[in-house]
Amino acid sequence: MSAVKFSVRPSEKRGNANHGWLRSWHTFSFADYYDPKYQNYGALRVINEDRVAPATGFPTHPHREAEIFSYIVSGELAHKDTMGNVESMKRGQIQMTSGGSGIAHSEFNADRNPDGKDAHFLQIWALPYERNLKPQYYAREFSDEEKKDKWAHIVAPAKSTEFGVIDKRDASGPTPIHSAVNTFATLLSPAATVDHALVSRLVPDATNVKKVYLQVVQTTAYNPNAAVKDGAVAALVKVSLGGQEATLGEGDGVFIDGATVGENLVLENVSSKVAEVLLFEMD
Repeated sequence: MSAVKFSVRPSEKRGNANHGWLRSWHTFSFADYYDPKYQNYGALRVINEDRVAPATGFPTHPHREAEIFSYIVSGELAHKDTMGNVESMKRGQIQMTSGGSGIAHSEFNADRNPDGKDAHFLQIWALPYERNLKPQYYAREFSDEEKKDKWAHIVAPAKSTEFGVIDKRDASGPTPIHSAVNTFATLLSPAATVDHALVSRLVPDATNVKKVYLQVVQTTAYNPNAAVKDGAVAALVKVSLGGQEATLGEGDGVFIDGATVGENLVLENVSSKVAEVLLFEMD
C-alpha cells in the first residue's frame, strides 16, 4: 500500500480578503485570516495570490527572517527597498528578497492609470535555513516558452550544488533562496502531460520523504467561489503520484505527503484552457 497521501485545498476554502484595491487569497494564516490547520507546510509560510488595483499598493513595511519572492502572472509590479533596489516587474519575472536580519520594501501596481490593469501575482514566503543572514535581492526571468509543457526550475536553494544556482543579483538559472525549497512552474497546454521526478534531499540529514505542494494559478479571472470544473471556462488538471490522484481547478491546491526521492509526479491538463501551475518541493 502506498504511503502517499493527498490533501486537496479547494480555492474557496483559502483565506480571502477583498479590500477593493486588493483582492487576496491566503493559502496559510495571514493578517486577519487564521486557521490553526494552515500555519505553514514545511518551509512554506505564506502563499498569497494577490490582485492589486492600478495606482495602489503596499507602502514601505519591514521584514526579517523570511525569504520572500513574487511570481508575476500579469500586469506590472513596482518594487523599492532599503537595499537600494528599484525595479518594475512584468509577467515571467521573479523578484526575491532575502529578509535576513531586516529590510523594508514597498510594492505598488506600476500602472498609474486608475482605469488600468490589475497587477496579479503570487507572493510566497519561506522560512530560512539560517537566521540573521545579510539581506539580499535577486531577480530572474522565465519566458512562457521556457514553461510551455515542461517544468521550469524557477527557485532553488542558494547553497545547492546540483541545480545551477548562481548566487548573484541578476543571472540565469533558478532564483536563489536561503531555504530548503525548490519551486517549479509550468504552462500546460490542453491535453498535454508533464512529469516530475522528486529531487534529492535539500538538507543533508533529512530523510528521503518529501513534502510537495501544487498550486493552480487562478489565471482566467478572480473567482470568490468554488473553482469552475467543466474544463471549458477555466483550466482543469489531474495530478497523480504514488497511486493517488486529484483533479484541480484554478485556485485549487494539493498537499502531498509521504512521497520519496525519485518518485514521479504526473500532471495532465484535462481542459480546453492553458493551466498555469506552481510546484513546491521540500524535505
